Amino acid sequence: MSSDPAIEWSNLVEEIVKCRKCRLHALRRNPVPGEGPLDAKIMFIGEAPGEKEDEQGRPFVGPAGKLLNKLLESINLNRNEVFITNIVKCRPPGNRDPLDDEVEACIGYLWRQIKLIKPKIIVALGRHAARTLFHAANLKWDSMSQRHGRIHDIEVLGVKVILIPTYHPAAALYNPRLRKVLESDFRKIGEVLRSELKPSKPRTLLDYLSSSSRKIS
Repeated sequence: MSSDPAIEWSNLVEEIVKCRKCRLHALRRNPVPGEGPLDAKIMFIGEAPGEKEDEQGRPFVGPAGKLLNKLLESINLNRNEVFITNIVKCRPPGNRDPLDDEVEACIGYLWRQIKLIKPKIIVALGRHAARTLFHAANLKWDSMSQRHGRIHDIEVLGVKVILIPTYHPAAALYNPRLRKVLESDFRKIGEVLRSELKPSKPRTLLDYLSSSSRKIS
C-alpha cells in the first residue's frame, strides 16, 4: 500500500466505486465515499447517503446537509475543514436504515478512512453511526438520549480519537425540539476541538516534580 495519503485515498475511492459487496450497489446512482481534507482534525460520520447524496455522489448535500453546514458555522468551522462520510457508502432504497449485513460489508472502508485521516475527534451523527463505533471500541451502547454530547476516548485500528455522539441533523428536521440539543452538542464539540488544537505547553522542571509527587502520593 502506498504511503502517499492522496494515492491511498484515490485507490480507496476507486474500490468504493467498483464495490459489489452488498445489494445496495444494484440500486445506487452514485456511491458516496466522503469528502474533506485528508489531514482533517475532525471527522463527521453519518448513517448512509440519501436521495440528494445519491444524485451527486457527495455526503450531506440535502436538507440535513444544509443544517449540518449551519451547525458547523455556529462553531466557526467551514465545511471544507472537516471530513464527512457515512457508515455505508450507497443509498439504501427509500432511505431505509442500513441492514446489519450491509454495514458489515461496507464498514472496512470507514476503518481505512479513519486510519488514513487520523482525526483527533470523530462526531457520530445518529444512532447507527454511534452504535457501530461504540461496538467497535467494545463500549456498551444504550441510546442517543443517554449518550449525546458526551465525550468518549476510543481507539480504532491504533488511532486514538475522541468520540462524541449526537443526533443526526435529519432528526432535528423531523423533530424541531432536537435543534436546541444539536446546537448545544455542537458548542461542546467546538470547545473540545479548540482544546485539542491548542499548542502543547513545554513542561518545566516544576511541572515534572509536581506530576511526580502526585504519582507517589
